[in-house]
Amino acid sequence: MKKILLLEDDEILSETLIELLEAEGFSLTHVKDGQEALDATFVSQYDLMLLDVNVPFINGFELLKELREAGDKTVAIFLTALTDIDSLAHGFEIGADDYIKKPFDFDELLVRIKALFKKQYSGNKVEIGDFIFDTQSEELYKNGKFIKLTPYETTITKILLKNRGNTISKYELLDLLNEGEEMSEGALRVHINSLRKIGLPVITIRGVGYRFAKS
Repeated sequence: MKKILLLEDDEILSETLIELLEAEGFSLTHVKDGQEALDATFVSQYDLMLLDVNVPFINGFELLKELREAGDKTVAIFLTALTDIDSLAHGFEIGADDYIKKPFDFDELLVRIKALFKKQYSGNKVEIGDFIFDTQSEELYKNGKFIKLTPYETTITKILLKNRGNTISKYELLDLLNEGEEMSEGALRVHINSLRKIGLPVITIRGVGYRFAKS
């Protein structure tokens, strides 16, 4: 379930957004001022931030600027009544992923949220048949179920994905895997066979090396 941090001091709008977004399957944390929002980011990690600008204590612009400078890359959308071009430009300059002017249509907001999540998803996750490999967490899933890999299996998967469609020689693989401990060709074959057993499409190019199928 995607977690959303909503910074909005308008009670009616907040209640409406919470009701509609929760109906879409999102988990909402609602805060009414910038300090509350900042505190919330220290406690939990969010998938998206919906930020009003004119809120008490720390305004939305200052909040996002501070978070970005601290290395927080959470997707952020400004929801604001500020419609001038300077405010729009400033919002994007400090790191906003989108900027929606009030009043807005909920369906439009939902389309934009889903588009940003899709973009983020495609950037961090790679599909391999029924599998998805998360390049950020370096975790493998099959039909949504976590598949545990050994460190060597994870490294081999990353290498083959990075070079998908191309053959990686067994000697190149061994060089990349041999860090502090020598791996034999036999041990490499064992790891390759383990990946095949869970269903990953590892192809052997006889006498040369290995590759992942293109699709």
